[in-house]
Amino acid sequence: MSSGGYVLGVDVGGTFTDLALIRLADGRAFYHKTSSTPADPSVAVAQGIETLLGQTGVEPREVQYFGHGTTVATNAVITGRTARTGLITTQGFRDILEIRRQRQPHNYDIRLNKPAPPVARHLRRELRERVYLSPDAPVAPDPAALDPILADFKREGVEAVAVCFLHSYVRPAHEALIAQAVRERFPEAFTCASHEVLAEFREYERISTTALNAALGPVMSRYLEHLEKSAGAMGLAAPKILQSNGGVASAREAGNHAVRTLVSGPAAGVTGAACLAVAVGIRDIITFDVGGTSTDVCLVENGQPLISRQRDFHGFPVRFPMLDVHSVGAGGGSIAWVDEGGFLHVGPQSAGADPGPACYDRGGALPTVTDANVVLGRLPPDALLGGRMPIRAELARRAIQERVAAPMGLSLEEAAQGILTILNENLMQAIRVISVEKGFDPRKFTLVAFGGGGPLLASVLARELDIEAVMVPAHPGLLCAHGLLVADVRSDFSLSRLANLRQAGVSGINAGFADLQRSVDAWFDLERIAPGARRVERALDLRYAGQSHELTVPVQRDEFRDGDLAALIARFREEHVRVYGYAPDGAVQIVTYRITARTPVTGHTAAAEAAPASAPGSARTGSRRVHFRESGGFVDCPIYDRARLQPGARIDGPAILEQMDTTTVVLPGQIMRVQADGNLLLTFVSA
Repeated sequence: MSSGGYVLGVDVGGTFTDLALIRLADGRAFYHKTSSTPADPSVAVAQGIETLLGQTGVEPREVQYFGHGTTVATNAVITGRTARTGLITTQGFRDILEIRRQRQPHNYDIRLNKPAPPVARHLRRELRERVYLSPDAPVAPDPAALDPILADFKREGVEAVAVCFLHSYVRPAHEALIAQAVRERFPEAFTCASHEVLAEFREYERISTTALNAALGPVMSRYLEHLEKSAGAMGLAAPKILQSNGGVASAREAGNHAVRTLVSGPAAGVTGAACLAVAVGIRDIITFDVGGTSTDVCLVENGQPLISRQRDFHGFPVRFPMLDVHSVGAGGGSIAWVDEGGFLHVGPQSAGADPGPACYDRGGALPTVTDANVVLGRLPPDALLGGRMPIRAELARRAIQERVAAPMGLSLEEAAQGILTILNENLMQAIRVISVEKGFDPRKFTLVAFGGGGPLLASVLARELDIEAVMVPAHPGLLCAHGLLVADVRSDFSLSRLANLRQAGVSGINAGFADLQRSVDAWFDLERIAPGARRVERALDLRYAGQSHELTVPVQRDEFRDGDLAALIARFREEHVRVYGYAPDGAVQIVTYRITARTPVTGHTAAAEAAPASAPGSARTGSRRVHFRESGGFVDCPIYDRARLQPGARIDGPAILEQMDTTTVVLPGQIMRVQADGNLLLTFVSA
């Protein structure tokens, strides 16, 4: 069956590992889904690849590209399994991680404990060093002062060292000197300097980002080294790792900048969904990715996912351009529980892949969202994954009866429906965070549902939010793996240089971009990207003098000329009006120069597979009793094999559509149509 080259995408989630293989000659896609192995995610990756290649008859040498999305960094932060880290900083500033921004985590609870810093205080050390923004002469650090610090670090079992001096974004030479000395004298430790990670002002955010990068460096480097060896042993190309910005990087760069992979897994789904929606002419979407452990949502406007410059992880900020994905602890494995007051909660705790929901019969006894869907008939009562994963419905019923129904005095069905109702409230709040709270009306967007649980839950969510249409991709449970194949190789560079815009002038702007371009060119050379394939996008962070926050304004010119300043100021004021509703005539200040460097990787998407010519009735596989609140209880609901539905087919709800990687629920009052590209479009009947 093998013919021509292939590209491979592998996305590791908390519950399942998804794989997509696309043949370049004709765009035909082959998919596989297997349970994740949380103890060592690379085990499921290797097993899944071997199974998929075996099923398709593809030789590893035929795989020209291997894209990989991972949750290793995220899980390390959540579980606290990061490397023991030391910090070297400017004298008098080691407690920045404790002082933070002098804000309480909660405005009305002064007793609430702050999260533990990524570096313990006794491992935060100071050197006499200073760079002044005034004309005062700088004070260079003495490398000899490192000897007792590094001796202590070795005795303490430190695995990583972060070097972060106060104004290194202006003069990185001091940091570079000390970082090089640490690497020479303490080679077994992972070492990073803040100007290599984030060359921007705001010392707290920079030191937090650098410290987390150091703490994650050994974890990610070990994992990626193991992954590269496994890929090499199988004869595969070296993997490219998806970053939080939606672009991929080499394993070397991902290991050195591990903090940039903290949203790797969710970014894959957003990238795939945006590409898919744009291809069919839908440019404004909300992505709805439901896995076993969490749900990730992101708003895409005019085909471009919204970007966030900063995000908190475990209570500490990471400042780096990343897709503005909002995650909540709500997924198929989310555990339902009743508190001491008799109130029902769903999540954030999850049964994960092991032991999983009670119905998996792997030792789990706690009720989950998946168990509720089994009890209500929305999931098949005997097996998932196309029959490869047997389940026991009676275990789901027992778990919900004992843990939810009995304590709350409800019937089994009422308890199961209550679990889904609470879950839906959590999901609606997540959608509001990325839409309403940022000035967007969710009713103007299409909800793109994917992940193993997205199509199962999307219609109820859309109805509550008055979203008219839900789109379900052809392989929704595997879209994240497919998203890895359409992401560019990308890296983001920034450099803070605070100056009055008019005083800096054209020459000052060009000089700032020239300084940053040198780092960009070095990256292109290191990644061996041909000059003709190099793409750059430039932007400036601007603000009015005296403001605390800045706005990012894209700039198109490679080099500024006389007369460009007025146009730049006009664009800044337009953006200020859009965000804040007004724009004064005050002085404008340059804050940070930004360049995004990228090159396309594959550009290949899966071709739509023609379904066999048949009426919807021939795709019907039977019926079962399914509970719908809209119908007042259980009804006989037709069940369809989605793979046998041809483009143009229409089904009026209620209906259940089953496929290997997910189940799609069509509510009463909904119409489902199969589009020409194989996607499903679900719309509500107008009243």
